Amino acid sequence: MPWFYYVGRVIVRMLFILLTRCQVKGKENVPRQGPLLVVANHLNLADPPLLGVGLGRRAIFMAKEELFRSRFSAYFIRGFGSFPVHRGKLDRKAIRQSEQVLTDGLALVMFPEASRSRSAQLQPAFPGSALIAMRSGVPILPVGITGTEKIKGLSWILRRPRITVNIGQPFHLPPAGSKLTKDGLAEHTDFIMERIAELLPPKYRGNYAGKETRRHED
Repeated sequence: MPWFYYVGRVIVRMLFILLTRCQVKGKENVPRQGPLLVVANHLNLADPPLLGVGLGRRAIFMAKEELFRSRFSAYFIRGFGSFPVHRGKLDRKAIRQSEQVLTDGLALVMFPEASRSRSAQLQPAFPGSALIAMRSGVPILPVGITGTEKIKGLSWILRRPRITVNIGQPFHLPPAGSKLTKDGLAEHTDFIMERIAELLPPKYRGNYAGKETRRHED
């Protein structure tokens, strides 16, 4: 990894300590090694670096393609362990890269909503995370983030917003089999999002509020 990956982690950690009241819950649920698909809600551009230091292990991020259009920004974003995905369509190259990350035994972080929620509530998710989980069979680690939606403008620095990263227990989806269909993907996408919703206060659950979580056998 480039030198600025390690320097950047230290800087990000210090910024969150100094400028926010940040708490990470459930860190003991993060497997120390082996392939892992991390799924989280998305509120702010600060979410990826927050997870990068909060998970306690090296993580690779799937990021929107627009961030890579500038050579300068693309160099640094890739250096921090991210690769691009075209949102709103089946990006086979991104899927192959995702599966390679997991094959290499690393943690892959995805935001199933694919974009930041302007209302801070969970939005309908895309099926990409479910597809990768079903094809790979790796454990899925759900994470609920609250408070980063308050990082905007400049006044937030004076308020030191309270930020919480709530890490749930890993779970598995059943083998794909005949469920690798449009309906099967939709069902498993909802299941993944419901596990994220469980880790959030009710006002953040949005489209997934009030739904019973359907348990699959690990």
